[in-house]
Formats: sequence, structure tokens, C-alpha cells
Amino acid sequence: MSDMLVKLYELPKLEPDIQSLADKGIDIRRAIAPEKHIVIEWVRNHFNEGWASECEAAFANQPVSCFLAVKDGELIGFACYEATCKNFFGPTGISENERKAGAGKGLLLASLHAMRGLGYGYAVIGSAGPKEYYAKMVGAEIIENSTPGIYKGLLTK
Repeated sequence: MSDMLVKLYELPKLEPDIQSLADKGIDIRRAIAPEKHIVIEWVRNHFNEGWASECEAAFANQPVSCFLAVKDGELIGFACYEATCKNFFGPTGISENERKAGAGKGLLLASLHAMRGLGYGYAVIGSAGPKEYYAKMVGAEIIENSTPGIYKGLLTK
């Protein structure tokens, strides 16, 4: 899958989406260290071991570079940035039964705004899955010839 590039200086505002989600009982917030074991296990169980490893790396950053979507005290989604490479967004995922509620967009925007706060003008969405979604939500554009990109030669066993 190709990487995508996002102009961080043209992001949609974060607050309206965060408030809309809060009105639905979904809290978007930065993860904290005491939650690490819960978050890593959740990512491992809902997605895969590779994403759990990347998420664990995000917990090593200060501040932690992982945002969570929490509903009724339960984790329903996560998004990481600067987990595998500087200035890279991802991985990110929402539990299957909570998709379409807007938490994915909230996590995406929270992460990208945090990256903008670090001083970046652009961000890379590594090995972007739903390209149309990222294009629609944040104007992301495909980076030509970026497959397999940083994942070339990745160990899988």
C-alpha cells in the first residue's frame, strides 16, 4: 500500500469533532503510561502483533504518541504517530462494531494536530489503508512509488 502526504497547515479544526464525539459519549484523549498493557493487548486482539509493536513504541515517546477513543469506560479505538518513523501517522483502528460513529476521524485529527504542534508542516500516513477516506477527511495525497516504503524487508516471522 502506498504512503500518503497530508498538509498539516490545512487541517480541519479539531474541536467540533471532539465535541460532537463527546456528545455521543466518546472521549478522544491521549493515552497514559498506566494504560499501556491494556491498550497493547487490545490492539493485539483486535488487529495484529505488528500494530501492537508499533503501539508499544508510541508509549515510549514523551508525551505518549497514541490517542484513544473511549466509550463507557471501554477502549473502542486508537491512533499512533511517530511509532515507526518520525513524522509518520499510524497505525490506527476502531473496533468493528464502533465504526461509522466518527471516532476514527477524531483520532486522526487529534494525532495530526499533535504532529502540527511538534512543528511539522506535513505528515506521512504510512502504508495508508482507506485512501479515499484519508483524501476526504484531511486532503491526503498518494505519494507515488512509496510501496513498500519503510516496510521493505520487514520481518514477518
